[in-house]
Amino acid sequence: MAGEQPKKTQQVALDGTDVAILAALAEDGRMTNAALAARAGVAESTCAYRLRALRDSGVLTGIRAHLSPEALGRPLHAIIKVRLGSHSRELVHTLYDRLTGLPGVLTVFHVGGDDDFLLHVAVAGPEALRDLILEHVTVHPMVRQTETQLVFEVREGRGVLPA
Repeated sequence: MAGEQPKKTQQVALDGTDVAILAALAEDGRMTNAALAARAGVAESTCAYRLRALRDSGVLTGIRAHLSPEALGRPLHAIIKVRLGSHSRELVHTLYDRLTGLPGVLTVFHVGGDDDFLLHVAVAGPEALRDLILEHVTVHPMVRQTETQLVFEVREGRGVLPA
């Protein structure tokens, strides 16, 4: 939600059953509890209990659909680096909320270093990328500079689960 700070969670010790459940969900988030239990080698009631515990502990924060930007008419990916001229906490959080709400923005990273934000965007083409930057990013008075890098290919990483 806009303006909501991420929930801070404690590191949770996971056993093999927890990892098996999470790995199966990461592969197919639509898996039924029965299929998930069979995959993890536990009873359905145990699986349901473990899922609830993983949610309650903050390990499992949600399950989402993966959409194809290309199939939705947004084949051009780019990373937009945003550098700010001022850094008041309130203005930074307000800008962060606005950036995450822009159409075509896939991910926004608030980072340290020379840049302040990195936006991964998917747009229809070069003109749409230009318009996104000029009409929605550089219009904010605190934005001092942007730099855009085109993305040639995107691959998901292995993730955070142990092997």
